[in-house]
Order: sequence, then C-alpha cells, then structure tokens
Amino acid sequence: MPAAPHRLDVTCASTRRSKTHKEAALRADHEITDEELVELARGAGEGDLRPFDRLVKRHQGKVLGNCRYLTRAAADSEDLAQEVFLKAFFALERFEGRSSFSTWLQRIKINHCLNYLEKKKRHPQVAVDDVDLSQHKGFSVAPDAERRVRARSDRERIGFVLDSLSENLRVPLVLRDADGSSYREIADQLGIGLSAVKMRIKRAREEFRSIWREAFGEPESGEKAYRP
Repeated sequence: MPAAPHRLDVTCASTRRSKTHKEAALRADHEITDEELVELARGAGEGDLRPFDRLVKRHQGKVLGNCRYLTRAAADSEDLAQEVFLKAFFALERFEGRSSFSTWLQRIKINHCLNYLEKKKRHPQVAVDDVDLSQHKGFSVAPDAERRVRARSDRERIGFVLDSLSENLRVPLVLRDADGSSYREIADQLGIGLSAVKMRIKRAREEFRSIWREAFGEPESGEKAYRP
C-alpha cells in the first residue's frame, strides 16, 4: 500500500515541527536568533503564527517609531507598521538570508514609508489641524506652543523636533541616524546624489540641534535620545 509510508512521513514531519516549536518556546527570547525564528515561521503549520509573532514583538517598537518619524503621520503610524509586518510575513519565502532579518525588514519599512509619502504628494489632503490659523486675526498663539509644553519624554520631544523639519531634511536624517543606512543606500533609496544626501543630513542635524535648543534646551540629551 504505497499511501501508508507517505502518511507516516507527514505525521513524522508534523511531530518534528511540533517538537521544534516546543523546544524554541522553552528558550529565552535572547537565546534564539531572528534567523532561527524565520525558519520556524516558514516551517510552521497553517495558522501557527507563534514564531512570526515573536519576530513582531521583537521589532515592532523600532518599526513603529521609525514609521512615525519618517512619515510625520502619527495617526497612520500603527497602520503603516502593521502593513510592514504583513508584507514581511507574505514575503518570508523570498528572504534569502544574504543580510540579517532586521536589515531586510528595514528595507521593507523604508520602501513602504517612502511609497506612503509619494502617495500623499500625489493626493494631498488638508486636514483641519494642517490649516495655518496663525495667518488669520484672532489666532496669534505661537505655533505648536501647547504641544511643546506637553512634550515630556525624549521620544515626544524628538517627534516634535522632527515634525518641524521639512521632508527633504527629515527623511534622510531618520534613514541615517535611526535606521543606520549608509549615505550610498540613502542616495539610492531617494534617487538623489551622494553629495546631496550628505548636505541634507548635515543641514538636518544642524536644524535638529537648533530647534531642540530653542524648544527644550540641553541639545546633548536630544542627540543621545535620537535612537527610536
């Protein structure tokens, strides 16, 4: 009966996968690498998202923060981060291991956020919060004064300062200082020259320090904290 060995192989394979998952579950998070979790996620049975869920929990903080900083879209950052992980999940089979999982995930995140910004340029939407009321009589309150007072933590302050930068300065700065991308990688991602990238990042850092100093003082703490 030729079908019996096949059923036995499937059962054995399923048992081996189950044993592997149990062994992985018993290991502390710092004892298992991203690449091991990727392999477990690839070999997991249908509906078993435990290995990938561990990857999400491990990287979600940085992905969420960087989506927020790159796009200046606090309201959309959680959706953007979720979409990044969904793209990563469905592309796992194409992950070849030539770079680390975190680097691979970073590329997905950067491309997704840049596409989001490009769509916003093509289809701009003016929200009530974006209207410049300071140009109208009766609205003479200093811009962002209330938010500056509320910004208590370093993360909130960083968001405030980055939101004050133009997109041309903010995006390369985040790619360099938060994501750790090389100047060449940033030039390729943004489609601009290497010298332009260096100039924009230099100007962005200068403006970041200037705005931080004016709003909060202690520019050194701002630079140290600028790592989502």
